[in-house]
Amino acid sequence: MTVAHALRALRALLLRELLRFVQQRGRFFAALVRPLLWLLIFGAGFRAAIDLPVLAPYGEIVPYELYIVPGLIGMVQLFNGMQSSLSMVYDREMGSMRVLLTTPLPRPFLLTGKILAGVAVSMVQVYAFLLIAALFGIRFPLSGYLALIPALIATGVLLGALGLLLSSLVRQLENFAGIMNFVIFPAFFLSSALYPIETMRASSNVIALLCALNPFTFAVELLRFALHLQIDGLALAVVLVTGLATLAAAFWSYDPARWQKRGGPPGG
Repeated sequence: MTVAHALRALRALLLRELLRFVQQRGRFFAALVRPLLWLLIFGAGFRAAIDLPVLAPYGEIVPYELYIVPGLIGMVQLFNGMQSSLSMVYDREMGSMRVLLTTPLPRPFLLTGKILAGVAVSMVQVYAFLLIAALFGIRFPLSGYLALIPALIATGVLLGALGLLLSSLVRQLENFAGIMNFVIFPAFFLSSALYPIETMRASSNVIALLCALNPFTFAVELLRFALHLQIDGLALAVVLVTGLATLAAAFWSYDPARWQKRGGPPGG
């Protein structure tokens, strides 16, 4: 495989995901409406119920709306990762996944390209959400939007790899919706997306511990620090290590040898 072949394959995967995304206008609308509802309605309710402003983990007092924006960005990426995995289950049932995975390119490269294409789509959704949030006066430093890009790539790969792993384990499309809810809601609510872990510790040490151990918490903190031009070394390490481990597990799940005795590989 030459560099030219690799770039051509990546471009094809990216264009395929972008075209699918453009054709599914409802998906884009839902990707924007969901976090905006949380930001403008749920955020307003929490602001009235909680003694705010919030002391963010990076030591800065911020309004509650600014605090939850990184968590809602993580929500966008989490839902996009699950949507990408749902499309892979659909492609597998339709047979197009078999065509993709039988091309003369390394299977890990193709799967990684699929994840990166999904990350690119999620970044479009994230910046559209941030643009609309800015119109409502919820803004961050301009350089923070640029610093967010590498954090989005790292967290997007982690969540995309998680979706890829799930798509290899779910054999039927109709079972996937339940699996998505089982993953999305615990990951989102048992994290620091909506409130600091210290706030939850005042209510329950067990819940606070679960939040502290949740990889999605570290993804949210990485995004939160990046928007304020800071780096959380621990969050970065956890996101990278967990992402690589999940990616390796997904590659293993899509290994044809593993599925020889189970009716064929996940790709077909």
